[in-house]
Amino acid sequence: MTLTELKYIVAVARARHFGHAAEACFVAQPTLSVAIKKLEDELGVTLFERGGSEVSVTPLGAQIVAQAERVLEQTAAIKELAKQNKDPLSGPLRLGVIYTIGPYLLPPLVKNLIANVPQMPLVLQENFTVKLLDLLRQGELDAAIMALPLPEHGMAVQALYDEPFVVAMPKNHPWATRTEIAAEDLKSETMLLLGAGHCFRDQVLEVCPEMARFSSSPGNGMQRTFEGSSLETIRHMVASGIGLTVLPRASVPDMKDPNGMLTFVPFQDPVPSRRVVIVWRKSFTRRAAIDAVVKAVADCGLPGVEMVTLQAAA
Repeated sequence: MTLTELKYIVAVARARHFGHAAEACFVAQPTLSVAIKKLEDELGVTLFERGGSEVSVTPLGAQIVAQAERVLEQTAAIKELAKQNKDPLSGPLRLGVIYTIGPYLLPPLVKNLIANVPQMPLVLQENFTVKLLDLLRQGELDAAIMALPLPEHGMAVQALYDEPFVVAMPKNHPWATRTEIAAEDLKSETMLLLGAGHCFRDQVLEVCPEMARFSSSPGNGMQRTFEGSSLETIRHMVASGIGLTVLPRASVPDMKDPNGMLTFVPFQDPVPSRRVVIVWRKSFTRRAAIDAVVKAVADCGLPGVEMVTLQAAA
């Protein structure tokens, strides 16, 4: 039994597909399949039910995969322990960021870290929340910046900032002269939202109950809902007059930009918002590196956000 084989079975269990798992592990599918068959023969058990387009995990296989995940996490912890006597700020930090935060936080964050801890370069990855949590569990990432709420994760968490939402509309929209907008008013508008899989979409639907209610009830309020792949794509669609959208405040550098094609209006109290946090494995020993990222985020001066200081929590 090898750590590589354990990594392969975890990848297959997550992807439910041998080909996709092989791609995630950067190996050829036959290599992965042979290694898993070798492990099954060694253990004398069947880990996966093969057949059809999707692979399923056997009940015993699920228990073994869960144990393999713990072994891989502990292996990563051993590597981290070996670095304890070295400078925790020396060497790369593998940092994940969700798509709706990365474009607005990373430019000033990277600049701050280069200035303050040049010996700790960032290795960055943007992805969905669920994928980033998987990479953290597998030891492929050291930390990730995402937004609450999170699925069950078992990680350490520290709050970074609270970010209000704002409504974006074309310059010539009748609401452009308003000073604030009630969430319930959005039910009468054509709304543009991110597609499924983006946590910001879920956050918008959660904190704007009227949008959630009417987007799921065709013909009973909200006219239509269009989906986009990124906030910048949606921003351009709004500028073209297709509809309105909700944006995180940090994505709007200037709420009063006179030369832009969009108008941004705050929400009426209670203002919907999201809490942005940094997440890392509890076994990760370079706490000074996490603290350096937290400080660098606080120094970014993101527009419209309120920094928070909380103790790390499970």
